[in-house]
Amino acid sequence: MRVFALSDLHVDYPDNARWLRSLSAQDYREDLLILAGDLTHRRPLLAWCLGEFVRHFATVLFVPGNHDLWVVGEAAPKTSLDKFAEVAATAFECGVSMKPHLAGRTWFAPLLGWYDYSFGEPGEELRRSWSDFVACRWPPGYEPAQVCAHFLSMNALEVPRGVERVISFSHFLPRIDLVPPYVPARHRMLDPVLGSAGLDAQLRRLGSGLHVYGHSHINRSVRIDGVDYVNNAFGYPNEDAIAAKRLLCIGEV
Repeated sequence: MRVFALSDLHVDYPDNARWLRSLSAQDYREDLLILAGDLTHRRPLLAWCLGEFVRHFATVLFVPGNHDLWVVGEAAPKTSLDKFAEVAATAFECGVSMKPHLAGRTWFAPLLGWYDYSFGEPGEELRRSWSDFVACRWPPGYEPAQVCAHFLSMNALEVPRGVERVISFSHFLPRIDLVPPYVPARHRMLDPVLGSAGLDAQLRRLGSGLHVYGHSHINRSVRIDGVDYVNNAFGYPNEDAIAAKRLLCIGEV
């Protein structure tokens, strides 16, 4: 069984949805796909997208991203925690797993998360422009640090006996040095909302040797302190320079 990785498909864009429709119906029937978040905040479109992947792959594993938890146009008191439960229900109905998965002696560990400003404090420009601050709605008392802690607490951190390899995956970045050095300084204002160091602590506790992440829209594969980190974001239609816009095979199990 081959293992493929993809994130940030954003099927709200017709070009991206068209790519999904064009996938071969035969080439991946015995393979596993890791979907590392940011498909769409629209539930009918999410169901269609996940259903398409289930038609093409033997196993589909998923963690939501920040866009998936937007409640734009949805009335209060619905919160983004309610939206998470809705997304999880949709995934289950489509036959997509958001839980740890054992394939042979390889354990796939989904790591939920958010950003908690462990990569830096947001400046005023970021506070004014970051869409999550408007598009997400949290219960009273929930700031990003509380949101992140809530999701981190949901992650399974005990590896079953007999497992020989752990592959983990998250939407958010587990460490800030995954941002490539060539990223212009003007874009580094986004650092605070990229992820959480708590994710790296968790994946290392699990003994993960390979971690798939998304969110940054920058395709990258790098080894840091014994762990291989891979980002294969599809990205927005105009992001051809930083996203390969293809499925990426990251190994076999």
